[in-house]
Amino acid sequence: MTVTPMFPLEVAMLPGEELPLRIFEPRYQALVSDCMAMPEPAFGVVLISAGREVGGGDKRCDVGALARIIDCQNLGANRYRLACVLGERIRVLQWLDDAPYPRADIEPWPDEPGEPVEESEVAAVEERIVALFDLIGEASGKPVPSRDIVAAAGLDPENRLYALAARVPMGQADRYSVLSAPTEAARLAALSEAVDTVTAMVEFQISE
Repeated sequence: MTVTPMFPLEVAMLPGEELPLRIFEPRYQALVSDCMAMPEPAFGVVLISAGREVGGGDKRCDVGALARIIDCQNLGANRYRLACVLGERIRVLQWLDDAPYPRADIEPWPDEPGEPVEESEVAAVEERIVALFDLIGEASGKPVPSRDIVAAAGLDPENRLYALAARVPMGQADRYSVLSAPTEAARLAALSEAVDTVTAMVEFQISE
């Protein structure tokens, strides 16, 4: 277990994604100050499942990712602009007191053992995502570079399924399903279901 600063967000961030932040709230100013004193500045990011973080009283999910600070600009008056990259997935074991900022005991959560995912299965989902973006282009009347968008996900092979999910305009619940899938096969299934959901919504819009 590791006591870690935590930053709840209204977005389910996925490993490999970039996270820009502007920090001005006093407690997160303290979080940044403490993080920057670490050898490797980082904090945990989790999805707010209900309520809003501002003012407290929010409910937080227990699966998230570790955000590594790659650039920190002090804007004066203890305000900061951060550039972060989401790294390994984490699981919250216990939430601690929010003073001076949200903290939790966490542990890394790598994929659990499971059935291997075949390249052909990933390729099939990629083709469906290409078809989805083509459909979105049809609905908007503006061509979408669908194959370029999907091909870009392959530039991060370690996080390929996460990278694909990050490109699909899915809701936060679907993003969290992808993030919290215990195995790679389960992640592929969650992504596939999300693609089906978004495709159905776009098809409905076109039919209207």
